Amino acid sequence: MAEEEQQPDYVGQAFGDVNSRVRDIEEKQRILKDRMLLIGNNLIDAKETQNEKILEMKKELEVLKQNMDRMISFLESASQEFTKFARKEDLEILSKQAKMFQPLNFATKADLENLKKS
Repeated sequence: MAEEEQQPDYVGQAFGDVNSRVRDIEEKQRILKDRMLLIGNNLIDAKETQNEKILEMKKELEVLKQNMDRMISFLESASQEFTKFARKEDLEILSKQAKMFQPLNFATKADLENLKKS
C-alpha cells in the first residue's frame, strides 16, 4: 500500500484536467449564450427602430401625395381659367379705344346748362 501512495495519481490528474476543460467549455458556452442574447436584443431594437422610421416615412409620403394632388388640382383649375383671361393684344386694343374716347374731355350736363344761361 505504501507503494500505491507514492505513485503519482494519474487518474486523479486526468479527471482534474477533464474537469477543468469541462468548466472552461461551460464558461465559453455561457459567454457565447450571453453574446447571442445581446445580439438578439440588439437585432430586435434595430428592427423596431427601422419599423418606426419606415412608418414615419410612409406618413410623410402620404402627406406629400396629398400636397401633390392639391397642386395638380390647383394647376388644372388655373389652366381652365386661362381661357377666360384677356390676351395682351385685346388689352392693347381696349387701351387704344379708351385713349381715343377720352371721357374726361366731354362736357357734363351742368356745364351745358351753364353755357345756355350765359
